[in-house]
Amino acid sequence: MRFVSIASGSSGNCIYVGSDRTNLLVDAGISNKRIEQGLNEIGIKGSELSGILITHEHSDHTRGLGVLARKYGVPVYSTRETLEEIAGMKSLGEYPKELLKPIAPDVDFTVGDLTVKPFRVDHDAANPVAYRIQNGRKSVAVATDMGHYSQYTIDHLQGLDASCWNLTTMCGCWRRGRTRTI
Repeated sequence: MRFVSIASGSSGNCIYVGSDRTNLLVDAGISNKRIEQGLNEIGIKGSELSGILITHEHSDHTRGLGVLARKYGVPVYSTRETLEEIAGMKSLGEYPKELLKPIAPDVDFTVGDLTVKPFRVDHDAANPVAYRIQNGRKSVAVATDMGHYSQYTIDHLQGLDASCWNLTTMCGCWRRGRTRTI
C-alpha cells in the first residue's frame, strides 16, 4: 500500500491511498489540476482512480470533486447525508449523480482489493466519517477535521503500525512529498 498527502490543511485536503491494483483518493478539496499534478508525481493518472472517499461536504474536501467525477466517471463514496449536501452544491457543476455511492459508518465495503472501514468523527458537518483502508494485513487511516478524538476513534485505529500514525499525522500535518509505503 502507498499513502501520499497531495494536500492537507485549511486550503484543501486530498490524500492518495492505493495498492498495486486499486487507487483511491480520500477527499478532493483542491483543484482538479492540482490533484492530477499530485497523482502524476507518484505515477498515477486520474483515469486510473478506482474511487473517491469523501469525509464530509466542506469545500476544502470537495472542491475538485465535480471535475474528477465528470472527467473520469469516478465513483464517489460517502455517507448519505454528506452525498445529499454534495448533490446540492452548484459550485461542483454537472456530473452524473449515479456516481454518488452512499456508505454507512461502521459498515465495511470494498473497492477493488481494498477494504474500506468508515467510522464516525466529531465535526460540524452532515454526517462526517474517517476511513481506515486495509489491504490484507496492511492498513492506514485518514481522519481529518476532528474536534477531538475519542476512545471510539482510538479503537478504530487499533492494529495500525505505530510508525504509520500518531497525533500529528491524524491532524493532517503531513506535507507533500512524504510518501509512505506500508
